[in-house]
Amino acid sequence: MRHDDLVKLRTGLEISRFGLGTATLGGLFTSISDEDAFSTVETALNCGVTYIDTAPHYGKGTSERRLAKALAGKSNFHLSTKIGRLLVPAVNSLDPDFADTDTNVVRTFDYSAAGVERSIKESLERLEMDYVDIVYIHDPDDEIYVEQSIKEAYPALEKMRNQGLIKAIGVGMNQSAVPTRFINETDIDMVLIAGRYTLLDQSAALDLLPAALSRGVDVIAAGVLNSGILANPVPGATYDYAPASPTILEKALKIKSILDKHGVSITSAALQFPLRHPSVKAVLVGCRSAQEVIDNTQAFDEIIPETIWQDLAQVN
Repeated sequence: MRHDDLVKLRTGLEISRFGLGTATLGGLFTSISDEDAFSTVETALNCGVTYIDTAPHYGKGTSERRLAKALAGKSNFHLSTKIGRLLVPAVNSLDPDFADTDTNVVRTFDYSAAGVERSIKESLERLEMDYVDIVYIHDPDDEIYVEQSIKEAYPALEKMRNQGLIKAIGVGMNQSAVPTRFINETDIDMVLIAGRYTLLDQSAALDLLPAALSRGVDVIAAGVLNSGILANPVPGATYDYAPASPTILEKALKIKSILDKHGVSITSAALQFPLRHPSVKAVLVGCRSAQEVIDNTQAFDEIIPETIWQDLAQVN
């Protein structure tokens, strides 16, 4: 399997097995220049990456605006964005998570039908596009937002899908329980699951993945490096955006030890692992430079013998 292999989704869309995540284009934790943002996207397209994901959340619109410039005149891609956070005017609104954030707006959660329509309209304006292929319902974690998403956001998106305004509806979260509800209670097409089906955390295999398989829902795995520790498992490495616990670090080091014996990089294994489940169609990887795109796509293409996967399965 190669990073640029195309996989057909249930909606008929064909996307590359390796997708480009663009939270980095909003300056996630560290600022990125316009030049690096544009070259990152350009290199991904040149490498055969055809799936790109963004969200209003990423830099409060900065990621979407940068993508507008990076993708201008291009046609060889499928794009997803998200609803659930509207951007409303504010004064000097800083953001500790996104260094390149728009300080003139603040996020407000809104999963109403009107909020969905407004969010997509404003995303299309920032992206300077007429449509996006995929729209995810983003992080409805609180119970009130779960109910509103199922009763209001999803029906609004379903109407748009029926009208041909979008091609696929999904839900994107860092936990598996709520997306499993969506699979069972709605007719969503996709789930973007971040950090819950990785070499370190396979909790989504208990509920989400079996449900997706039974209902024919496509799963995209994000956060497959668990925010860094599966790229470089050393003391102080981050797991889910916080310092990794001794238990997690110990498990990561066990994984790395097995891979080191076989001369396989831990990044390669982390990128490829989720695709071993039949419901997972692609992985989504954030990159902040052209070199990171090259390094990660090459790691994705590294051949890992089945015997190594069997050895890794013994780690607990």
